[in-house]
Amino acid sequence: MGHWLYRNIIEPGKLPLLLALASFVLTFVITRVIVRLIRAGKGPFGNVKAGGLHIHHVVPGVLLMVVGGFGAVSSSRYGFGAYLSAVLFGIGAGLVLDEFALVLHLDDVYWTEAGRQSVEVVVVTAALVGLVLGGFAPFGVNDLTDQELQDRGGVILTVAVNFLFALVALSKGKTRTAVFGVIVPFIALIGALRLARPGSPWAKRLYRRRPHARARARLRAYRHDRRWAGPSRRFQDWIGGKPDDELTRPVTGRR
Repeated sequence: MGHWLYRNIIEPGKLPLLLALASFVLTFVITRVIVRLIRAGKGPFGNVKAGGLHIHHVVPGVLLMVVGGFGAVSSSRYGFGAYLSAVLFGIGAGLVLDEFALVLHLDDVYWTEAGRQSVEVVVVTAALVGLVLGGFAPFGVNDLTDQELQDRGGVILTVAVNFLFALVALSKGKTRTAVFGVIVPFIALIGALRLARPGSPWAKRLYRRRPHARARARLRAYRHDRRWAGPSRRFQDWIGGKPDDELTRPVTGRR
């Protein structure tokens, strides 16, 4: 483990990225726990206010991202400054993306259906950064054997082909399949081979004169959504908390 960590993380200068990812995920988890405790009226936590103004945690998140970002570009990949900047940036990114839906909609939608977008963005971001971090062709690794070069070349080729399949899946309207297909082999291939979702660029262009294909695509999308909508919602509720009922949600104050 120590040899792998040194060869694939420390030597190519990826330790700041590892620290940023760990800080990002940990900050999101802690923030969600605290916010859910505030929502339930438990614990010593409460909303932060200044002069009657509710300060959302996206505000300190932006400040930390600015400090960490400028600190990172002004330092090398090695040393305490780079590591500290990475941690600050990861914490800031966790706070900002936890309220991504608020920034997107410019409205307090944290505990609504629209607020689920924050959880989706955090999961996708962590997955993509993990892909970069765990890449088997890190820049900066020296003294590779011929076998290691061959193995890494094969991995690069596999990832490149898989990425092309992911682009096809994305054009078919299968966003989650495309994203996770870049990480997990064969998922993107399955998404690329299956029928496109109705309304996707692929369906609009290639199913325009194929009514049978359009009908099959609508039927498959209906069955897929009916099967997976429930488990997907329960997974998101487990991570980010269940949204409020729109009929009972208070007009002001999200927690």
